[in-house]
Amino acid sequence: MIPHVFGKRTRSSGTAPRVGFFGLLGSGNLGNDGSLEAVLAFVRSEYPDARLHCLCPSPEQVTARYGVPASSMFWYHSLNRPPSGMAAIPVKVFGKVLDAIRTAVWVRRSDVVIVPGAGVLEMSLGLGPWGLPYALLVLCASGRLFGTKVALVSVGADVIQEASTRRLVIRAAKLAYYRSYRDTYSRDVMRRMGVDASDDEVYSDLAFTLPAPPDVPVTSRSVGVGVIAYHGKYEDRRQADDIYSSYVEQMKRFIRWLVDDGRQVRLLTGDRCDETVVREILADLRTHRPDLEPAQVVAEPVSSLADLMRQMQAVETVVATRYHNVICALKLSKPTLAIGYAKKNDRLMAKMGLGDFYQSIRSIDFERLIEQFTELQHRREQLRHAMMARNQANAERCERQFAVLSATLLPIAEPAPPTATARAGSQGMS
Repeated sequence: MIPHVFGKRTRSSGTAPRVGFFGLLGSGNLGNDGSLEAVLAFVRSEYPDARLHCLCPSPEQVTARYGVPASSMFWYHSLNRPPSGMAAIPVKVFGKVLDAIRTAVWVRRSDVVIVPGAGVLEMSLGLGPWGLPYALLVLCASGRLFGTKVALVSVGADVIQEASTRRLVIRAAKLAYYRSYRDTYSRDVMRRMGVDASDDEVYSDLAFTLPAPPDVPVTSRSVGVGVIAYHGKYEDRRQADDIYSSYVEQMKRFIRWLVDDGRQVRLLTGDRCDETVVREILADLRTHRPDLEPAQVVAEPVSSLADLMRQMQAVETVVATRYHNVICALKLSKPTLAIGYAKKNDRLMAKMGLGDFYQSIRSIDFERLIEQFTELQHRREQLRHAMMARNQANAERCERQFAVLSATLLPIAEPAPPTATARAGSQGMS
Protein backbone atom coordinates (compact mmCIF):
# COMPACT_ATOMS: atom_id res chain seq x y z
CA MET A 1 0.00 0.00 0.00
CA ILE A 2 1.23 3.49 -0.83
CA PRO A 3 0.31 5.27 2.40
CA HIS A 4 -1.98 8.25 2.52
CA VAL A 5 -0.19 11.41 3.60
CA PHE A 6 -1.91 13.27 6.41
CA GLY A 7 0.02 15.11 9.06
CA LYS A 8 2.68 12.42 9.11
CA ARG A 9 5.73 12.65 11.30
CA THR A 10 9.24 12.04 9.98
CA ARG A 11 11.86 11.66 12.66
CA SER A 12 15.13 13.49 12.33
CA SER A 13 18.53 11.84 12.08
CA GLY A 14 19.78 10.68 15.48
CA THR A 15 16.30 10.56 17.05
CA ALA A 16 15.27 7.21 18.55
CA PRO A 17 11.90 6.18 17.07
CA ARG A 18 8.97 5.74 19.42
CA VAL A 19 7.22 2.54 18.35
CA GLY A 20 3.98 1.28 19.85
CA PHE A 21 2.40 -2.17 19.48
CA PHE A 22 -1.35 -2.66 19.71
CA GLY A 23 -3.54 -5.76 19.80
CA LEU A 24 -4.96 -8.62 21.84
CA LEU A 25 -1.48 -9.45 23.10
CA GLY A 26 -0.43 -11.37 26.20
CA SER A 27 -3.92 -12.81 26.68
CA GLY A 28 -3.04 -16.44 25.99
CA ASN A 29 -3.49 -16.54 22.21
CA LEU A 30 -0.20 -17.89 20.84
CA GLY A 31 -0.85 -16.66 17.30
CA ASN A 32 -1.27 -13.05 18.36
CA ASP A 33 1.86 -13.20 20.52
CA GLY A 34 3.82 -14.93 17.76
CA SER A 35 3.01 -12.09 15.37
CA LEU A 36 4.24 -9.61 17.99
CA GLU A 37 7.46 -11.62 18.42
CA ALA A 38 8.13 -11.49 14.68
CA VAL A 39 7.73 -7.71 14.44
CA LEU A 40 9.61 -7.11 17.69
CA ALA A 41 12.58 -9.06 16.31
CA PHE A 42 12.56 -6.89 13.18
CA VAL A 43 12.33 -3.58 15.07
CA ARG A 44 14.98 -4.53 17.63
CA SER A 45 17.35 -5.67 14.87
CA GLU A 46 16.93 -2.63 12.63
CA TYR A 47 16.30 0.01 15.31
CA PRO A 48 18.08 -1.10 18.50
CA ASP A 49 17.61 2.35 20.04
CA ALA A 50 13.83 2.38 19.48
CA ARG A 51 11.68 3.25 22.47
CA LEU A 52 9.02 0.53 22.56
CA HIS A 53 5.70 0.39 24.34
CA CYS A 54 2.51 -1.64 24.05
CA LEU A 55 -1.25 -1.20 24.54
CA CYS A 56 -2.93 -4.54 25.14
CA PRO A 57 -5.36 -6.37 27.45
CA SER A 58 -2.63 -8.09 29.51
CA PRO A 59 0.20 -5.58 30.01
CA GLU A 60 1.90 -7.45 32.88
CA GLN A 61 2.36 -10.58 30.75
CA VAL A 62 3.74 -8.64 27.77
CA THR A 63 6.23 -6.75 29.92
CA ALA A 64 7.35 -9.89 31.73
CA ARG A 65 7.82 -11.91 28.55
CA TYR A 66 9.16 -9.34 26.08
CA GLY A 67 10.57 -6.60 28.28
CA VAL A 68 8.33 -3.99 26.66
CA PRO A 69 6.57 -1.39 28.85
CA ALA A 70 2.82 -1.88 28.43
CA SER A 71 -0.51 -0.33 29.40
CA SER A 72 -3.96 -1.86 29.62
CA MET A 73 -6.19 -1.48 26.56
CA PHE A 74 -9.43 -1.80 28.54
CA TRP A 75 -9.90 0.16 31.77
CA TYR A 76 -12.93 -1.90 32.81
CA HIS A 77 -10.90 -5.14 32.81
CA SER A 78 -8.43 -3.65 35.26
CA LEU A 79 -11.04 -3.26 38.00
CA ASN A 80 -10.50 -5.62 40.92
CA ARG A 81 -14.24 -6.14 41.44
CA PRO A 82 -16.15 -4.98 38.35
CA PRO A 83 -19.90 -4.62 38.91
CA SER A 84 -22.31 -7.08 37.33
CA GLY A 85 -25.82 -6.95 35.95
CA MET A 86 -27.50 -3.61 35.32
CA ALA A 87 -24.97 -1.82 37.53
CA ALA A 88 -22.22 -2.72 35.07
CA ILE A 89 -23.77 -0.82 32.13
CA PRO A 90 -22.94 2.78 33.15
CA VAL A 91 -19.50 1.69 34.34
CA LYS A 92 -18.77 0.04 30.96
CA VAL A 93 -20.00 3.13 29.08
CA PHE A 94 -17.76 5.32 31.21
CA GLY A 95 -14.92 2.89 30.56
CA LYS A 96 -15.31 3.16 26.79
CA VAL A 97 -15.11 6.96 26.95
CA LEU A 98 -12.09 6.73 29.23
CA ASP A 99 -10.46 4.14 26.95
CA ALA A 100 -10.79 6.51 23.99
CA ILE A 101 -9.01 9.29 25.91
CA ARG A 102 -6.31 6.94 27.21
CA THR A 103 -5.71 5.50 23.74
CA ALA A 104 -5.45 8.95 22.16
CA VAL A 105 -2.88 10.05 24.74
CA TRP A 106 -0.90 6.84 24.17
CA VAL A 107 -0.97 7.22 20.37
CA ARG A 108 0.17 10.84 20.57
CA ARG A 109 3.38 9.74 22.30
CA SER A 110 4.29 7.47 19.35
CA ASP A 111 5.85 8.01 15.95
CA VAL A 112 4.50 4.68 14.71
CA VAL A 113 1.96 2.19 16.06
CA ILE A 114 2.08 -1.32 14.62
CA VAL A 115 -0.83 -3.76 14.77
CA PRO A 116 1.11 -7.00 14.22
CA GLY A 117 -0.73 -9.57 12.14
CA ALA A 118 -3.66 -11.57 13.57
CA GLY A 119 -7.24 -11.47 12.32
CA VAL A 120 -8.02 -7.95 13.48
CA LEU A 121 -10.29 -7.33 10.48
CA GLU A 122 -12.19 -10.62 10.54
CA MET A 123 -13.76 -11.27 13.99
CA SER A 124 -14.15 -15.01 13.31
CA LEU A 125 -13.90 -16.11 16.95
CA GLY A 126 -16.89 -14.43 18.55
CA LEU A 127 -15.61 -10.92 19.36
CA GLY A 128 -18.31 -8.30 19.86
CA PRO A 129 -18.27 -4.77 18.42
CA TRP A 130 -17.33 -2.87 21.60
CA GLY A 131 -14.16 -4.77 22.30
CA LEU A 132 -11.40 -4.90 19.71
CA PRO A 133 -13.36 -3.30 16.80
CA TYR A 134 -14.11 -0.18 18.87
CA ALA A 135 -10.56 -0.04 20.23
CA LEU A 136 -9.13 -0.38 16.72
CA LEU A 137 -11.27 2.50 15.44
CA VAL A 138 -10.16 4.75 18.31
CA LEU A 139 -6.54 3.81 17.59
CA CYS A 140 -6.70 4.64 13.87
CA ALA A 141 -8.71 7.83 14.41
CA SER A 142 -6.16 8.99 17.01
CA GLY A 143 -3.36 8.30 14.55
CA ARG A 144 -5.08 10.44 11.94
CA LEU A 145 -5.64 13.22 14.50
CA PHE A 146 -2.08 13.37 15.83
CA GLY A 147 -0.09 12.42 12.74
CA THR A 148 1.04 9.07 14.15
CA LYS A 149 1.47 6.34 11.56
CA VAL A 150 -0.83 3.43 12.39
CA ALA A 151 0.11 0.30 10.45
CA LEU A 152 -2.00 -2.85 10.07
CA VAL A 153 0.75 -5.32 9.16
CA SER A 154 -0.06 -8.67 7.51
CA VAL A 155 -3.52 -8.75 9.05
CA GLY A 156 -6.38 -11.08 8.20
CA ALA A 157 -9.86 -10.02 7.12
CA ASP A 158 -13.16 -11.76 6.44
CA VAL A 159 -16.76 -10.87 5.72
CA ILE A 160 -18.38 -9.51 8.89
CA GLN A 161 -22.14 -10.10 9.08
CA GLU A 162 -22.88 -8.17 12.26
CA ALA A 163 -23.62 -4.61 11.10
CA SER A 164 -22.16 -2.53 13.95
CA THR A 165 -18.95 -4.57 14.03
CA ARG A 166 -18.59 -4.27 10.26
CA ARG A 167 -19.00 -0.47 10.33
CA LEU A 168 -16.39 -0.06 13.08
CA VAL A 169 -13.85 -2.31 11.34
CA ILE A 170 -14.29 -0.70 7.91
CA ARG A 171 -13.93 2.81 9.32
CA ALA A 172 -10.81 1.81 11.25
CA ALA A 173 -9.22 0.25 8.15
CA LYS A 174 -9.91 3.38 6.11
CA LEU A 175 -8.18 5.56 8.72
CA ALA A 176 -5.03 3.41 8.95
CA TYR A 177 -1.83 4.88 7.50
CA TYR A 178 -0.61 1.52 6.18
CA ARG A 179 -2.38 -1.76 5.45
CA SER A 180 -1.05 -5.11 4.31
CA TYR A 181 -2.63 -8.54 4.38
CA ARG A 182 -1.53 -12.10 5.00
CA ASP A 183 -3.49 -13.44 2.02
CA THR A 184 -5.22 -12.26 -1.13
CA TYR A 185 -8.63 -13.23 0.19
CA SER A 186 -8.34 -10.70 3.04
CA ARG A 187 -7.54 -7.88 0.63
CA ASP A 188 -10.42 -8.87 -1.65
CA VAL A 189 -12.84 -8.90 1.29
CA MET A 190 -11.86 -5.39 2.35
CA ARG A 191 -12.29 -4.19 -1.21
CA ARG A 192 -15.79 -5.70 -1.34
CA MET A 193 -16.67 -3.99 1.95
CA GLY A 194 -15.80 -0.61 0.51
CA VAL A 195 -12.15 -0.06 1.45
CA ASP A 196 -9.89 1.20 -1.33
CA ALA A 197 -7.30 -1.58 -1.30
CA SER A 198 -5.84 -0.88 -4.74
CA ASP A 199 -2.43 0.01 -3.27
CA ASP A 200 -2.50 -2.50 -0.40
CA GLU A 201 0.01 -5.35 -0.62
CA VAL A 202 -0.26 -9.04 0.23
CA TYR A 203 2.66 -10.75 1.94
CA SER A 204 2.50 -13.80 4.25
CA ASP A 205 1.61 -14.44 7.85
CA LEU A 206 4.26 -12.98 10.14
CA ALA A 207 4.72 -16.34 11.88
CA PHE A 208 6.58 -17.59 8.81
CA THR A 209 9.53 -15.39 9.87
CA LEU A 210 9.86 -16.99 13.31
CA PRO A 211 12.88 -19.28 13.73
CA ALA A 212 12.18 -23.00 13.49
CA PRO A 213 13.31 -25.14 16.44
CA PRO A 214 16.14 -27.65 15.97
CA ASP A 215 15.30 -30.96 14.29
CA VAL A 216 14.53 -33.87 16.60
CA PRO A 217 13.88 -37.55 15.87
CA VAL A 218 10.33 -38.09 14.61
CA THR A 219 8.28 -40.68 16.49
CA SER A 220 6.91 -43.30 14.13
CA ARG A 221 3.11 -43.30 13.67
CA SER A 222 2.75 -40.13 15.72
CA VAL A 223 0.08 -37.46 15.11
CA GLY A 224 -0.26 -33.95 16.47
CA VAL A 225 -3.92 -33.03 16.96
CA GLY A 226 -4.60 -29.34 17.53
CA VAL A 227 -7.92 -28.51 19.20
CA ILE A 228 -9.82 -25.30 19.79
CA ALA A 229 -12.52 -24.08 22.17
CA TYR A 230 -14.72 -22.94 19.30
CA HIS A 231 -18.14 -21.40 19.93
CA GLY A 232 -18.78 -19.78 16.56
CA LYS A 233 -18.87 -16.12 15.58
CA TYR A 234 -20.50 -13.26 17.45
CA GLU A 235 -23.73 -13.70 15.49
CA ASP A 236 -23.76 -17.42 16.48
CA ARG A 237 -23.82 -16.74 20.22
CA ARG A 238 -27.28 -18.31 20.70
CA GLN A 239 -26.00 -21.58 19.24
CA ALA A 240 -22.54 -21.32 20.83
CA ASP A 241 -22.91 -24.31 23.16
CA ASP A 242 -24.23 -26.58 20.39
CA ILE A 243 -21.41 -25.55 18.02
CA TYR A 244 -18.82 -26.27 20.69
CA SER A 245 -20.30 -29.63 21.69
CA SER A 246 -20.62 -30.86 18.11
CA TYR A 247 -16.98 -30.12 17.33
CA VAL A 248 -15.62 -31.61 20.57
CA GLU A 249 -17.62 -34.82 20.11
CA GLN A 250 -16.15 -35.29 16.63
CA MET A 251 -12.63 -34.73 17.92
CA LYS A 252 -13.17 -37.27 20.74
CA ARG A 253 -14.34 -39.80 18.16
CA PHE A 254 -11.38 -39.10 15.88
CA ILE A 255 -8.81 -39.46 18.66
CA ARG A 256 -10.37 -42.75 19.77
CA TRP A 257 -9.97 -43.95 16.17
CA LEU A 258 -6.31 -42.84 16.12
CA VAL A 259 -5.39 -44.70 19.29
CA ASP A 260 -7.29 -47.78 18.13
CA ASP A 261 -5.17 -47.62 14.97
CA GLY A 262 -2.03 -47.71 17.09
CA ARG A 263 -1.13 -44.04 16.68
CA GLN A 264 0.63 -41.97 19.32
CA VAL A 265 -1.29 -38.71 19.75
CA ARG A 266 0.05 -35.39 20.95
CA LEU A 267 -2.71 -32.91 21.80
CA LEU A 268 -1.86 -29.33 20.76
CA THR A 269 -3.39 -26.00 21.79
CA GLY A 270 -3.10 -22.39 20.69
CA ASP A 271 -4.86 -20.51 23.48
CA ARG A 272 -5.33 -21.01 27.20
CA CYS A 273 -9.05 -21.61 26.67
CA ASP A 274 -8.27 -24.70 24.53
CA GLU A 275 -7.11 -26.56 27.62
CA THR A 276 -10.79 -27.17 28.42
CA VAL A 277 -11.11 -29.24 25.25
CA VAL A 278 -7.95 -31.19 26.12
CA ARG A 279 -9.38 -32.07 29.52
CA GLU A 280 -12.63 -33.26 27.95
CA ILE A 281 -10.78 -35.48 25.46
CA LEU A 282 -8.60 -37.04 28.16
CA ALA A 283 -11.67 -37.69 30.31
CA ASP A 284 -13.39 -39.32 27.34
CA LEU A 285 -10.39 -41.63 26.81
CA ARG A 286 -10.37 -42.62 30.48
CA THR A 287 -14.03 -43.60 30.12
CA HIS A 288 -13.95 -45.36 26.75
CA ARG A 289 -10.34 -46.62 26.64
CA PRO A 290 -9.53 -47.30 30.32
CA ASP A 291 -6.63 -49.63 29.46
CA LEU A 292 -4.87 -47.12 27.23
CA GLU A 293 -1.19 -46.55 28.05
CA PRO A 294 -0.72 -42.96 29.33
CA ALA A 295 2.18 -42.38 26.91
CA GLN A 296 -0.05 -43.01 23.89
CA VAL A 297 -1.84 -39.65 24.31
CA VAL A 298 0.33 -36.76 25.49
CA ALA A 299 -0.79 -33.25 26.40
CA GLU A 300 1.78 -30.69 27.56
CA PRO A 301 1.24 -26.96 28.12
CA VAL A 302 2.74 -24.41 25.74
CA SER A 303 3.34 -20.69 26.24
CA SER A 304 4.57 -19.62 22.79
CA LEU A 305 4.61 -20.63 19.14
CA ALA A 306 8.20 -21.72 19.70
CA ASP A 307 6.98 -24.22 22.32
CA LEU A 308 4.26 -25.36 19.95
CA MET A 309 6.70 -25.92 17.09
CA ARG A 310 9.05 -27.86 19.36
CA GLN A 311 6.20 -30.25 20.14
CA MET A 312 5.28 -30.54 16.47
CA GLN A 313 8.83 -31.37 15.41
CA ALA A 314 8.52 -34.87 16.89
CA VAL A 315 5.32 -35.92 15.05
CA GLU A 316 4.84 -37.28 11.51
CA THR A 317 1.63 -35.47 10.64
CA VAL A 318 -0.68 -32.82 12.09
CA VAL A 319 -4.47 -32.48 12.21
CA ALA A 320 -5.29 -28.99 13.48
CA THR A 321 -8.03 -26.40 13.76
CA ARG A 322 -6.61 -23.17 15.15
CA TYR A 323 -5.13 -21.02 12.38
CA HIS A 324 -1.70 -20.65 13.94
CA ASN A 325 -1.55 -24.35 14.81
CA VAL A 326 -1.91 -24.90 11.07
CA ILE A 327 0.64 -22.15 10.28
CA CYS A 328 3.23 -23.73 12.58
CA ALA A 329 2.71 -27.18 11.10
CA LEU A 330 3.05 -25.83 7.57
CA LYS A 331 6.14 -23.81 8.49
CA LEU A 332 7.76 -27.04 9.71
CA SER A 333 6.69 -28.77 6.46
CA LYS A 334 4.56 -31.24 8.39
CA PRO A 335 1.86 -32.86 6.22
CA THR A 336 -1.28 -31.24 7.63
CA LEU A 337 -5.03 -31.77 7.63
CA ALA A 338 -7.00 -28.67 8.66
CA ILE A 339 -10.45 -28.47 10.23
CA GLY A 340 -11.09 -24.80 9.62
CA TYR A 341 -13.51 -22.23 11.02
CA ALA A 342 -12.97 -19.43 8.47
CA LYS A 343 -12.01 -18.83 4.87
CA LYS A 344 -8.45 -18.05 5.97
CA ASN A 345 -7.91 -21.72 6.86
CA ASP A 346 -9.26 -22.94 3.53
CA ARG A 347 -7.25 -20.42 1.49
CA LEU A 348 -4.05 -21.11 3.42
CA MET A 349 -4.29 -24.84 2.78
CA ALA A 350 -4.92 -24.29 -0.93
CA LYS A 351 -1.96 -21.91 -1.16
CA MET A 352 0.30 -24.53 0.39
CA GLY A 353 -0.87 -27.24 -2.02
CA LEU A 354 -3.01 -29.01 0.59
CA GLY A 355 -6.48 -28.05 -0.58
CA ASP A 356 -7.62 -31.71 -0.58
CA PHE A 357 -6.88 -31.96 3.14
CA TYR A 358 -9.44 -29.54 4.55
CA GLN A 359 -12.86 -29.69 6.19
CA SER A 360 -15.13 -27.08 7.72
CA ILE A 361 -15.58 -27.18 11.48
CA ARG A 362 -19.33 -26.64 10.93
CA SER A 363 -19.85 -29.84 8.94
CA ILE A 364 -17.23 -32.43 9.85
CA ASP A 365 -17.68 -35.65 7.87
CA PHE A 366 -16.07 -38.30 10.05
CA GLU A 367 -15.71 -40.95 7.36
CA ARG A 368 -14.19 -38.41 4.98
CA LEU A 369 -11.85 -37.29 7.78
CA ILE A 370 -10.50 -40.84 8.07
CA GLU A 371 -10.04 -41.04 4.29
CA GLN A 372 -8.20 -37.72 4.20
CA PHE A 373 -5.94 -38.69 7.08
CA THR A 374 -5.10 -42.03 5.49
CA GLU A 375 -4.18 -40.32 2.21
CA LEU A 376 -2.15 -37.71 4.09
CA GLN A 377 -0.11 -40.46 5.73
CA HIS A 378 0.39 -42.23 2.41
CA ARG A 379 1.62 -39.06 0.63
CA ARG A 380 3.48 -37.42 3.48
CA GLU A 381 6.97 -37.47 1.94
CA GLN A 382 5.78 -36.06 -1.38
CA LEU A 383 3.80 -33.33 0.39
CA ARG A 384 6.65 -32.45 2.74
CA HIS A 385 9.06 -31.69 -0.11
CA ALA A 386 6.49 -29.51 -1.91
CA MET A 387 5.81 -27.56 1.30
CA MET A 388 9.49 -26.79 1.85
CA ALA A 389 9.66 -24.78 -1.39
CA ARG A 390 6.51 -22.85 -0.54
CA ASN A 391 7.84 -22.04 2.93
CA GLN A 392 10.93 -20.45 1.43
CA ALA A 393 8.71 -18.20 -0.68
CA ASN A 394 6.64 -17.25 2.40
CA ALA A 395 9.74 -16.22 4.34
CA GLU A 396 11.01 -14.13 1.42
CA ARG A 397 7.69 -12.27 1.14
CA CYS A 398 7.83 -11.41 4.83
CA GLU A 399 11.37 -10.09 4.50
CA ARG A 400 10.29 -7.86 1.60
CA GLN A 401 7.60 -6.39 3.81
CA PHE A 402 10.10 -5.57 6.56
CA ALA A 403 12.10 -3.60 3.99
CA VAL A 404 8.93 -1.72 3.03
CA LEU A 405 8.17 -0.98 6.68
CA SER A 406 11.63 0.50 7.17
CA ALA A 407 11.18 2.81 4.20
CA THR A 408 7.55 3.69 4.92
CA LEU A 409 7.13 3.85 8.66
CA LEU A 410 10.51 4.72 10.11
CA PRO A 411 12.40 6.83 7.57
CA ILE A 412 15.12 9.15 8.82
CA ALA A 413 14.75 12.68 7.53
CA GLU A 414 17.82 14.08 5.79
CA PRO A 415 19.20 17.23 7.46
CA ALA A 416 17.75 20.33 5.83
CA PRO A 417 20.20 22.17 3.53
CA PRO A 418 21.55 25.36 5.09
CA THR A 419 19.76 28.56 4.20
CA ALA A 420 21.47 31.35 2.31
CA THR A 421 21.79 33.35 5.55
CA ALA A 422 23.38 30.40 7.34
CA ARG A 423 25.86 29.86 4.47
CA ALA A 424 26.81 33.53 4.49
CA GLY A 425 27.35 33.48 8.24
CA SER A 426 29.51 30.38 7.94
CA GLN A 427 31.65 31.95 5.24
CA GLY A 428 32.11 35.12 7.33
CA MET A 429 33.46 33.01 10.20
CA SER A 430 36.04 31.24 8.01
